[in-house]
Amino acid sequence: MPYLLRDSKPRPPPLPREARATHSSGKAYEELKQDCLRRGSLFEDPDFPASDASLFFSEKPPVPFLWKRPGDIVKDPKFILGGATRTDICQGDLGDCWLLAAIASLTLNEKTLARVVPLDQNFGPDYAGIFHFQFWQHNEWLDVVIDDRLPTFKGRLVFLHSAEHNEFWSALLEKAYAKLNGSYEALKGGSTIEAMEDFTGGVGEMYEVKKAPDNFYEILEKALKRCSMVGCSIDTSSAAESEAKTPFGLIKGHAYSVTGIDEVSYRGQKVRLIRIRNPWGQVEWNGPWSDNSLEWRLVSPSEQKRLSQTALDDGEFWMKFEDFKVHFDKVEICNLTPDALEDSTAHKWEVTIHEGSWVRGSTAGGCRNFLDTFWTNPQIKMHLTETDDGQDDCTFIAALMQKDRRKLRKFGAEMLSIGYSIYESPGGDGHLNKDFFRYHASKARSKTYINLREVSNRFKLPPGDYILVPTTFEPHQEADFCLRIFSEKKPPNPTPSPQATEETEEEKQFRALFEQISGEVSAKPSWNIFLQFDSDKSGSMSSYELRSALKAAGYQLNNYLLQLIVLRYSDEQFQIEFDDFLNCLIRLENASREYLLPLEFLPLWKKKNIYIYPFSTVTKYIA
Repeated sequence: MPYLLRDSKPRPPPLPREARATHSSGKAYEELKQDCLRRGSLFEDPDFPASDASLFFSEKPPVPFLWKRPGDIVKDPKFILGGATRTDICQGDLGDCWLLAAIASLTLNEKTLARVVPLDQNFGPDYAGIFHFQFWQHNEWLDVVIDDRLPTFKGRLVFLHSAEHNEFWSALLEKAYAKLNGSYEALKGGSTIEAMEDFTGGVGEMYEVKKAPDNFYEILEKALKRCSMVGCSIDTSSAAESEAKTPFGLIKGHAYSVTGIDEVSYRGQKVRLIRIRNPWGQVEWNGPWSDNSLEWRLVSPSEQKRLSQTALDDGEFWMKFEDFKVHFDKVEICNLTPDALEDSTAHKWEVTIHEGSWVRGSTAGGCRNFLDTFWTNPQIKMHLTETDDGQDDCTFIAALMQKDRRKLRKFGAEMLSIGYSIYESPGGDGHLNKDFFRYHASKARSKTYINLREVSNRFKLPPGDYILVPTTFEPHQEADFCLRIFSEKKPPNPTPSPQATEETEEEKQFRALFEQISGEVSAKPSWNIFLQFDSDKSGSMSSYELRSALKAAGYQLNNYLLQLIVLRYSDEQFQIEFDDFLNCLIRLENASREYLLPLEFLPLWKKKNIYIYPFSTVTKYIA
């Protein structure tokens, strides 16, 4: 059945799940508000002050902006007037159309909107100049508190605003999102899917329209029916084309939202249509099926009314689906649940979260093009145990997200090109070495390396154990990441780390004999190990080889501890000299002897194969 999204009257918001307060005072929204009411003062947010620093980090405002509260702009301000709808989103002088397109999609899902925009806020008797909004970030919901001072010029809002001049929920939402990301300038340029995920905690999928599957219309229809958020855009071939207008009234490099999809009877045939919204409002499609096109004259009034054709908002338009595929290049879908596009009955998906870092010199190995360092990247185990119902393979979605890059823009950071590869696991618990990747091809990988916040793809693989290697494209690039793996069947619990147990009398005697024989760290064996990994015989080895060198010496370390050691002992060229390597071994030996017993008693032939916990104690020893 076709599905057309329509605005509906607001209803009482659902009770939200707990969100973590983020204000520097440690106080939650309600506590801050009550403090203001008791003092009889309006809230002023020290975390995001009404100053140029909250606006831009690389330039000064082009004109002097004045920060004003809604009550200083209009006589009768309202938080929401007649329900939150897509007409409340009008773009200002900030290049954040990607965000506005996501907000427009947000208004089409009442429950999702109420999660992000608590609807019990107003300018009534308990007004205190404070508002709050909730966003999903890295697997948790955050409650972001702001004051209601907004940048204005000549008495009008500079950035996002509503078509109704006394309605302010959308402008305040944009301010809260700017605070979350560090400034208004940090919102310039982006992908609609990024904001969609921050509004829902969902998982995004991107389609290239020219390469979309044959059932793409049905995919979009099902996505909208299941309340997924959908955006679309036209690619640019150069910076000069950004925001360029095509002869058909479409804007290149501009983010649009998809608000409806349906079929209409036209000359005895069914024509598939799609409804698009431009947050700018002033410019829209002028081809077939546009607002005043001849095609609508041959459509019955009842059909026009059903499609709300006579009441379309400014900037919103219908177009033939075939024309949409010709003129648009990308579609982004944020599924509120990963099974939103699956056929038949809905599945219960389980999500597993992995958080880690790419650190120069230890775990920032780059993509497979850089074989010498690729193997040093984090390696994440996946267990696919149960096939999809009635099929031989297991379906899962892998979504790799780089953290906080937008917030770090003021320090010169930009989005890195990221991706991942998936290999069949050979078994065992160790970190796979360079030779494994030299002789084994990946079973699956992300479609491309791209400088988006998140790269996600859907896969089908046979049951078994796999290793997923998340990477940046270039080596030596640093970032924190979050990997979400959505699987149709619940993954098995991770294998617990072995716990220390009380030694038997026999084990104590064996330990005493072992320590008597092993003695202190010997320089000669350590030198032999060092030479194995000093490939150019320069007297130093690459820090990326440290994991293998320590393993040869009997130490198997996790990524966190390895990163600390590299930070301590490598130079600016990621090289480690022999005396530093020997010093590292001595300190690890001391840590294992004096502070941390092995977590299980190991036989003689494994000697010092020690899994070191906790990090804090070892950090003290290697610092």
